[in-house]
Amino acid sequence: MSDFADTPQPRPVHQAVLVREVLDGLALEPGLFVVDGTVGAGGHSRKILERIGEQGFLLGVDRDPMMLGHASQALQGPNHRLVLDTYAHLDSILTRETLPQADRILLDLGLSSDQLADRARGFSFHSDGPLDLRFNPTEGQSAAEWLAEVDEPTLIQVLTEYAEEPRAAALARSLIKARRDAPIDTASRLAEVVSDSGQARLAKDSPKHPATRVFQALRIVVNAELTQVETFVRDVVHRALKPGGRLAIITFHSLEDRIVKQAFRENELWQQLTPKPVVASTAEQRLNPRARTALLRVAIRKSAT
Repeated sequence: MSDFADTPQPRPVHQAVLVREVLDGLALEPGLFVVDGTVGAGGHSRKILERIGEQGFLLGVDRDPMMLGHASQALQGPNHRLVLDTYAHLDSILTRETLPQADRILLDLGLSSDQLADRARGFSFHSDGPLDLRFNPTEGQSAAEWLAEVDEPTLIQVLTEYAEEPRAAALARSLIKARRDAPIDTASRLAEVVSDSGQARLAKDSPKHPATRVFQALRIVVNAELTQVETFVRDVVHRALKPGGRLAIITFHSLEDRIVKQAFRENELWQQLTPKPVVASTAEQRLNPRARTALLRVAIRKSAT
């Protein structure tokens, strides 16, 4: 159990993606120890607990205190524990919590609908809230603070690498110029600057707002998202997952998926179960638009590692 249940939370709106595919890929059975390294509102974990039964145990980890509050209300029974931390520290978490290596690990690297709806952090460009973008608002710099200090070459690099923005140089100049006039400290202000610049890539007839990729890039920076994924798959997971254990990772953009795909191709370490990523069914994509970009990869840790 956890203390997060003591914090009142609004009813979560997030729908977990690829639930059936995750459960099948993890090959769950009673008595297993499973780690949900991005427990969120508990959508996947609730179903996992049903499969592993009272003999099993689930550890839920998340960087976001708000999401752990949701998870604490969604998960029932004594056979789970919630921890505020990052999955990139999972080996240390298991040691600290006196838990063994896991039989199964799940990561869902997507942004929650509940986080998007949190106006206090500015994840949505439709919000007038502060441009924060941190999963844990108590750690590191906010996006507004980072954007106020970053130099132009670094900003160009970030927009090129993390937003895959072909007009990164011109867009960076627009942002630097705009911050001289007034701070870019709210989500709506950033969205307005990007839209007015005319530089952000927007495909013809695309439903995406022109600032979508810019928000993604800033969020990746302030949360060190790609570093977290790289650290986990290259180092941490081999200390946290038993030989013969299964790892399932859901990604939502090519930058993360590329890291996971390359790691799973190391044949001496992993037996790939999904040479091509699993995608959501047409029916799920209709019911939950977030599922349209979800990619699931599953692999078994080989005993020789």
